[in-house]
Amino acid sequence: MGKLAADGAFASGTGAVTTRDILSEYVERLLEGLAGIEPGKLETLRVGWDAGNGAAGPALEALAARLPGEHHLLFTEVDGHFPNHHPDPTVEANLADLRALVAEKQLDFGVAFDGDGDRIGAIDGTGRVIWGDQLLMIYAEDLLRTRPGSTIIADVKASRALFDRVLELGGEPLMWKTGHSLIKSKMKETGAPLAGEMSGHVFFADEYYGFDDALYAGVRLLAAAARLGKSVTELRGAIPPMLNTPEMRFQVDESRKFAAMDEITRRLTNAPGPDVDSVNATDGVRVNTADGWWLLRASNTQDVLVARAESDSEAGLERLLQQIDAQLAASGLERGESVGH
Repeated sequence: MGKLAADGAFASGTGAVTTRDILSEYVERLLEGLAGIEPGKLETLRVGWDAGNGAAGPALEALAARLPGEHHLLFTEVDGHFPNHHPDPTVEANLADLRALVAEKQLDFGVAFDGDGDRIGAIDGTGRVIWGDQLLMIYAEDLLRTRPGSTIIADVKASRALFDRVLELGGEPLMWKTGHSLIKSKMKETGAPLAGEMSGHVFFADEYYGFDDALYAGVRLLAAAARLGKSVTELRGAIPPMLNTPEMRFQVDESRKFAAMDEITRRLTNAPGPDVDSVNATDGVRVNTADGWWLLRASNTQDVLVARAESDSEAGLERLLQQIDAQLAASGLERGESVGH
């Protein structure tokens, strides 16, 4: 088809081609995320950016050239072989180059993107990772100043600290299913101006279009720090420390995946046991106990179950993992070696 089109070798008919460069229009639209901020609050910012050789690179170059402040860019050349590191900013190892840049240049913070530019990752000026739910806390603090009472949506994998913080800031936290199409649908249904996932998808519908654009999320991080009058490092430092596991993903036969989750959900709903305070079955099961919470859900796209747990103590975390293992064992499964995405 490509050759036929290039040669114009059609049996019949005519057509026309119109070329329009929208990159400059896109960059202008991204810059609107800084509207209303005094230039002086932005001109002192020094930021590192890592495009990871993904699709965001050329747009990032054009954006950084227009942003106030000082900007240092890594790996903006699009290369699908990803010669420097895999472009997944939720894996800490992939942030090593950005962390080194921020340390070497003593930058205020760093931002990284995934391969197609819809997921954001970030580190503060000391190199600490700012995870997806922690970014959402910062965005929520900024947004709720002008839109008090707004619904803020996060997926079931997000920290309890986020939901507590949204409440404290006068917002309405809503826990919803993982999956960006599911989150977007819930945003439309509830009119929520902000939503996010642990995976780094962040959706702004207050002054943007309600979809996940990581370049825009990067601009909004600059804006939040300027409007809140705090550095990104200060904002990250104010987030309460919680002990949590990484996302544990383990293989389960496709024919057993959903059936096992049904069994576990029924058991916890009908006979939760004395250690369980409450069970949320929005997406798999998220179980609250005195120690914290644990999550078990079936992946929508792979033959894996996903588990996560969070506590404020190592002993509490261990007890939560024991509860996960007991539920899996009751359905003839075990938490095997974690597999990648």
